Amino acid sequence: MRNTGQRITYSIATVLLSLLMLASASMYLLNPDEVAKVFTALGYPTYLVYPLAIAKLLGLTAIWTRKSITLAEWAYAGFFFDFILASLAHWRVEDGSWPLPFVALALLLTSYATRPRP
Repeated sequence: MRNTGQRITYSIATVLLSLLMLASASMYLLNPDEVAKVFTALGYPTYLVYPLAIAKLLGLTAIWTRKSITLAEWAYAGFFFDFILASLAHWRVEDGSWPLPFVALALLLTSYATRPRP
């Protein structure tokens, strides 16, 4: 049985990560023109805006429902690469936004390390 501290840590990290991803996906879906400008500045194609928003929502669904452990693992992996690539892209263009993906990465790794195991 997992200890209470581990469950609380998982819950806090996963809720904060989820809020960050929901805010990001909402921005992608509700303000795609502004997000497309940022994507262009970062060197990413703008056609990724909607698929990334949907992927973020599906990833959160996989992590929270845990109906498929394999799917949840893939969601964690997808977020990991998203955060690493976002941080590197922001660092490359020197826009000062590179630390936020590292915060998200810390939340992700904490959530993953303390996640419920079958």
